[in-house]
Amino acid sequence: MKIKNTAMAILGSAILAFGLYNIHNVSSITEGGVLGASLLFENWFSITPAISSFVMNLICYCIGAKILGREFVLYSLVSAIFFSVFYALCEWIGPVFPGISDYKILCAILGSIFVGAGVGICVRVQAAPSGDDALALSLSKLCKIKIETVYIISDIIVLLLSLTYIPISEIWYSFITIFLSGKIIGYIQRM
Repeated sequence: MKIKNTAMAILGSAILAFGLYNIHNVSSITEGGVLGASLLFENWFSITPAISSFVMNLICYCIGAKILGREFVLYSLVSAIFFSVFYALCEWIGPVFPGISDYKILCAILGSIFVGAGVGICVRVQAAPSGDDALALSLSKLCKIKIETVYIISDIIVLLLSLTYIPISEIWYSFITIFLSGKIIGYIQRM
């Protein structure tokens, strides 16, 4: 493992954790991918996200390991561990912008910047802080399509299904976030 790539995976994980906690969590804007799918399973089948997200992440990491190799697994492990550490640190500190939830469009845009930049930095060095990042990297490589296209398609599917329990007036902001963050991830990956 290269020190520079490891540092980039850690930096990306820190940015992602900060944005998810301080923007998305505070404003109740959801994501697509594994996080959104785990919330679907909870609402549809009463399966806790603690179990469903673990299983989905494990499946996605196994696919990533098969397609992307050993180095991917090592960088992803670093990224996932440090994401958890930084997220726990954010929880310990508490919200930095507690009143931001009143400005949903601002939250959607800022959230997409943090998610896009954090994940983009990670995938640039072949690290996946979560299972859907591993799946997006794998499908992008396997199908020869841009990574942002994979993110946007999978996230839109999950968000459309989420309309079964989230009002359309609230989910609109999540669509903005996933569209912008997917574009940012792709841009950073290709830099």
